[in-house]
Amino acid sequence: MEKQLRYRLITGKDDATFCQRISTLLDEGYMLYGSPSATFNGTDVIVAQAVILKDAVATTKV
Repeated sequence: MEKQLRYRLITGKDDATFCQRISTLLDEGYMLYGSPSATFNGTDVIVAQAVILKDAVATTKV
């Protein structure tokens, strides 16, 4: 199994597929990090959401 990244920025068209990608990551142990961002490219709303592994929060040194 490939090692999970501690931080990921997920981007894409604001649709059910994007929501499913985020939901799957949450099921895999990620948590939302910060607020989502959105922009309009003239046709579609494009969104971005950062996620981090829950385990990374406990082990990150400040």
